[in-house]
Amino acid sequence: MKYALLLLAAAVSLPTMADEPIDLYGRYELVTLPALGKTLKAKMDTGAMTASLSATDIEPFQRDGEDWVRFRLAVDGAQETLYEHPLVRIAEIKKRAEEASEPGSQEVAYSQRPVIEMPVCLGGETRNIEVNLTDRRTFSYPLLIGASAMREFGAAVDPSERYTRDRPQC
Repeated sequence: MKYALLLLAAAVSLPTMADEPIDLYGRYELVTLPALGKTLKAKMDTGAMTASLSATDIEPFQRDGEDWVRFRLAVDGAQETLYEHPLVRIAEIKKRAEEASEPGSQEVAYSQRPVIEMPVCLGGETRNIEVNLTDRRTFSYPLLIGASAMREFGAAVDPSERYTRDRPQC
């Protein structure tokens, strides 16, 4: 039954996918964040739903009655700059097994992360996407591009490829 539903969902989405041009990217790409003035190495992760940016000193605050967040990028050469952006929402992100608070626990653990919207340049195209802020300094890539952002770009990923595009020039 489960497989029949998956096949049905795939069949329904094929006609709409066929109308959309798809750009093929590698598992890792260079991505420019024009609002932050940075180009970062990014991992294209179809297993993640949202994009995630490495940040520290994350602090929600109010400005003129609106929710905002300030943060520093957790990348080399950017720790001195304090960025401020309107807060879109707070996302609940499922923690990975090694991040769970109690080893062996069957309970699913979530972390709450602030989400901002920002322009992102990938492969010569710019789209406004939602990005959650979290400390990714223990990861190899400071930016993760998730499935919802890939849909915005009409992107597919070939995991055998890396850096298929030149430095973005948006």
